[in-house]
Amino acid sequence: MIRTRLTDRLGLAHPVVSAPMARVAGGRLAAAVSGAGGLGLIGGGYGDPDWLRHELAQAGNARVGTGFISWKLAEAGAQGEALLEEVLSRDPALLFLSFGELGRFARMAQAAGVPVMAQVQDLAQARAAVQAGAIALVAQGTEAGGHGASRATLPLVPEVADMLAREAPEVLLLAAGGIADGRGLAASLMLGADGVLCGTAFWAAEEALVPEGQRRAAMAASGDATCRSSLWDVARGIDWPDQWNLRGMRTDFQDGYEGRLEALAADETARAEWLDAAARGDAQIAGPIVGEAIGLLRQIRPAATILETMIAEAAALLGGGWQRN
Repeated sequence: MIRTRLTDRLGLAHPVVSAPMARVAGGRLAAAVSGAGGLGLIGGGYGDPDWLRHELAQAGNARVGTGFISWKLAEAGAQGEALLEEVLSRDPALLFLSFGELGRFARMAQAAGVPVMAQVQDLAQARAAVQAGAIALVAQGTEAGGHGASRATLPLVPEVADMLAREAPEVLLLAAGGIADGRGLAASLMLGADGVLCGTAFWAAEEALVPEGQRRAAMAASGDATCRSSLWDVARGIDWPDQWNLRGMRTDFQDGYEGRLEALAADETARAEWLDAAARGDAQIAGPIVGEAIGLLRQIRPAATILETMIAEAAALLGGGWQRN
């Protein structure tokens, strides 16, 4: 076991949280991570009530949390608040908020007695999350899959750690972005984090909701195959705020439209082709949404195995027992 402030505060065996990846992190994955001693989060994402209810049911009685995209909840207005209230009524382990002001959503969680964990990409966001009452911050570097910004994990995490030590020492810190094995966990603890949030590592779990074609393509890829772009959002017709774009695997389809995304937005046939490919798992057109850490992964394994291996590697490193193979 690796004991940290995170494990003590949340009652975990291991300082690892699985990211609430939209449409990927369902109930089975979250339950598997929590069952193995970490904390699993269900990806509430864009606020599809039917999908979320189904995945909450799939988690059974496991102690899991739920994540939401803050700006999308705000855009949904009263419907978004109603969905959040429904989730909070189930007494989740925590509410994970990212990409936008925490505002009333954090207050709703706090009123329900549910702790808030906030993902941030820079110091200004970190301070705003502390002011909103988050008990834990996730400092996410640009290496991460999915949406994010431009700061790199290695300097961002210790900078946020130093700020918290001065201004809010009671607030926990997790590192995210490029962390998929015990080396990343051990390094994050050395940088001042209390634990890690892992997305790509658990994207490669058997329990993740990922099409087979995308799995095969990602397992053969290196981190060099990823890039940051807004193409995924344009193809899906999701109007994300300009300050955040997305990292995933590059494709020939993407190369054909990069630099002229306005043309893709206006081309209904091309967008329909992309959406169909995504549904079928055709990674030649719709690249998987994964981070640079995909280059560290070569097989699909149960979430419990991923977590247990990560902890064993990190413990060996922290104990001085690791050697390069």
